Amino acid sequence: MPLFIQNIRVDRITSTAELFDKYPHLQENAKAFRSQPLTDVDPKCLLYVQQREFAATTPADNNVSVIGSEDATTCHLVVLRHTGSGATCLAHCDGSNTYAEVPLLIKSVTSLNTCCHEGRLELHLVGGFEDEAMTSHELSLNILAAFQQLPDDIHLQTCCITEMNDIVINAIHRPAVYGVGVNVKTGKVFPANLPYKGPAEDLRSARTFTGGQMVEIYDPSRGLVKVGPCKWSPNMDFAFWLSQDDAIILKYLSTSPKAEPPHFVRLIKSTIQFLLKHPNSDGLFPGGQPQLFHRNESGDWERVAC
Repeated sequence: MPLFIQNIRVDRITSTAELFDKYPHLQENAKAFRSQPLTDVDPKCLLYVQQREFAATTPADNNVSVIGSEDATTCHLVVLRHTGSGATCLAHCDGSNTYAEVPLLIKSVTSLNTCCHEGRLELHLVGGFEDEAMTSHELSLNILAAFQQLPDDIHLQTCCITEMNDIVINAIHRPAVYGVGVNVKTGKVFPANLPYKGPAEDLRSARTFTGGQMVEIYDPSRGLVKVGPCKWSPNMDFAFWLSQDDAIILKYLSTSPKAEPPHFVRLIKSTIQFLLKHPNSDGLFPGGQPQLFHRNESGDWERVAC
């Protein structure tokens, strides 16, 4: 069980309450983290990670300075970094297949750590809150357990999860931090405001909405965002949701209806409209090839012509 806190190997954790009671400095670290002001990240240096996606790169990357993700309610944002090489990964985990996903994150960082053998792997966890269904608690424990069962030594640095990421506003529990960024040059992890969620925001959301599994979206060797190919079939049931009011969409399409950010319904409707416009995904990937995007001279993500 090679998960370490302050260089002490951690035994299996049965609850987040137990974790914070046993390691009170994690509480202080979480309070300090969530008290930081939100940082607005310039889209021209950002690589945005959506739900069920992860991305990794190194400080040598001239196209990406910050990897970030937001809109996490019960979801957890996972940052893994090697202190020697600076290789950094960020993932947006929703509990769909945690035990299979965590090894992918380890592999993405270690595969970039080709020339530096000094340093260690450090882990930062942010997300979840005190939701009624305790979905956040379950995901917190599963992520910790998934890291514990790996052969690699992992050092937990930030643990702003579940009860430590919970605030109550107007008698409603919600996350204190919905989004984070990590500066791949310095390793700093911070609460972030990320209004730009591209490239191919609707396409990537449609992949997740139709059951897509966790995928790596970035090739740091070429500076390319890769989307797909992915599959879905025509489903006119999607149109039903466009006729429903916001409360119904929140109730049935969210794990935490009372805690979603204000734009949740708008994004869901945009994704459904995209799926109705493209009832079959094959036409979006000519020849079965992915859509690729590179950073142009203006700093914007631009699709690469095939």
